[in-house]
Amino acid sequence: MPKNSSGHLIPGTVHTDPLPPSAIARPEYVGKKGPAKHTGGNVYTADEVARIRESGRIAADSLDAVASIIRPGTTTQEINALVYDFLVARGAYPSTLTYRGYPKSSCTSVNEVICHGIPDETVLEEGDIVNVDVTAYVDGMHGDLNRTFPVGTISDEVSALIDRTREALRRGIKAAMPGRRVNIIGRAIEAYAARFGYGVVQDFTGHGVGRSFHSGLIIPHFDSDRFTDMIEPGMVFTIEPMLTLGTHEWDMWDDGWTATTKDKSLTAQFEHTIHITERGAEILTLSSSEIDSGR
Repeated sequence: MPKNSSGHLIPGTVHTDPLPPSAIARPEYVGKKGPAKHTGGNVYTADEVARIRESGRIAADSLDAVASIIRPGTTTQEINALVYDFLVARGAYPSTLTYRGYPKSSCTSVNEVICHGIPDETVLEEGDIVNVDVTAYVDGMHGDLNRTFPVGTISDEVSALIDRTREALRRGIKAAMPGRRVNIIGRAIEAYAARFGYGVVQDFTGHGVGRSFHSGLIIPHFDSDRFTDMIEPGMVFTIEPMLTLGTHEWDMWDDGWTATTKDKSLTAQFEHTIHITERGAEILTLSSSEIDSGR
């Protein structure tokens, strides 16, 4: 995703990551055009939740490592290489790699890229922002999260967008209580984003995750009566709001993955995998440092 003369991103040269060593367990979709149909619902046992939590911790720790190299001059491929090496060294498979043909071990979405940006030779520049999305597959379970990082010094407007997108995720997580419908999550996110005039991306959503990378459960980030699944204790799913400084509408690149805002406005995203308990939501994608600090 290099930039054109207008400063907007354009497709770069993409090289497919190698598969990890065969000793690392692979999801069932590796080597296939797509994943098998999800079975078993979205409610998990305590043992299964513990396994998702471990996958999520490894993925989160990789983003802690990514944070240490985000600076002007870093390429998105260098970010991806760090994620690949980090996960593989810990016996984890990068879930995105070969999922429906995706060629890399992470997603790196810069500036106007809403989601699913493919790492390449793009050089991060002062004032950019980059979202890094990582999912780790360990012991039969996926743990999925992402964070948006500033590159060097960014404007107050963009810094506020990042902070408020993180807060929108927090509010969505807080709303995820058993006995409510999943659309309460989107209602909480959209109501907060509307205070600042942000666009709320509608067509890319949270999802059920665990045994499958995507179970078919849809978690909206906007207020809609179309999504009426009940939130139940034991459920595991992601919440991952995408807020923009402009429109919620988007364009798709020819690669079939990279979605950008139609008006090229900047966009931020944060994601956690959560587990629903009787009292509310438990975050399963905390890093080791966050766990140690009691966050």
